[in-house]
Amino acid sequence: MASRQFFSFLFKSVLLGVIVAALMLFLVPNLRQGDGFAQNVFNPGSSSASRISYKDAVNKAGPAVVNIYSVSIENDVGFYRSRPRERTSLGSGVIMTESGYILTNNHVVQNADSIVVAVQDGQILEAHIVGYDQYTDLAVLKVDDGVNLHVIPQSEDPDVAVGDMVMAIGNPFDLGQTVTHGIVSRAGRKGLSNFVDFIQTDAVLNQGNSGGALVDSNGVLVGITNANFQVRDGRNGVRNVDGINFAVPYELAKRVMDEIVTDGRVTRGQLGFIGQEIANRPGVTVTAVAKQSPAAKAGLKPNDVILAINDIKLESASKTLDMIAETEPGTQLKLQISRDGELMDMNVTVAELGG
Repeated sequence: MASRQFFSFLFKSVLLGVIVAALMLFLVPNLRQGDGFAQNVFNPGSSSASRISYKDAVNKAGPAVVNIYSVSIENDVGFYRSRPRERTSLGSGVIMTESGYILTNNHVVQNADSIVVAVQDGQILEAHIVGYDQYTDLAVLKVDDGVNLHVIPQSEDPDVAVGDMVMAIGNPFDLGQTVTHGIVSRAGRKGLSNFVDFIQTDAVLNQGNSGGALVDSNGVLVGITNANFQVRDGRNGVRNVDGINFAVPYELAKRVMDEIVTDGRVTRGQLGFIGQEIANRPGVTVTAVAKQSPAAKAGLKPNDVILAINDIKLESASKTLDMIAETEPGTQLKLQISRDGELMDMNVTVAELGG
């Protein structure tokens, strides 16, 4: 009798288990796919697991972006007298080294009589200008009394590509640190010769963002924010164009900073010609030669094809100009020229750009 009751109990238990299992398979489709119980099966209101966030990137880069306040004294001229007037400029900067070197835009600190840097951890520091580069609108500042300065993450080759997501971190309108994001639509070049080919992005920049950081989704510095695109309207006034903003590529900014720290200035070489490459043809075709330039004095003419410089074969006009820009002024270069099908060698001395 007892054994019959035991088997009856066992049968009912098994039957109940089968019914419950069937109901679970019906009510929870994921179980039929072999996925097991997901963490959110019984908590469908939680969406944090699928949320896209860049807080880690901002936490890595944000503390290295500082607010810059520069003060200059100008003479306000009136009808009967002139009196000094204080002018304050607002901008942003990026801590590049533990020793206190900061990159910013030159127009933020140009002609400043005093510069104050506000660090995100609350430190207020006096800064001085180490040097600047007018062509890239970059300036290097130095603070000497900073404690535990947070250096922004950097990579020798950030490898920025069109379509990458980037974030601009700065201090627009003195609102405090602000983050905007956008897409890279032009990656920019890295060479010293073409110093206006910046990174283009639709990450929003406003007054005060100048000199701030453009970082990737990992918080790595890819550029120094510079300006937004401006056009003249029908009344000949200047207006900003939404969605077109620029930043100096990191590699170029770093090279400019290193030269300023080492030499106090950036030196670029130039020969005084413009050239372009032609598809399926080696060399660079000269399109124009400046009067009294080193190229003109050496005898270079338009339509000449420069095949090599110091026996280095040329294939790209931009790389050729970079090679010349990075050559120390006073250096003599040997150009191999093709003119009307005739080969010739030409010696030319590099001059300093702007010198």
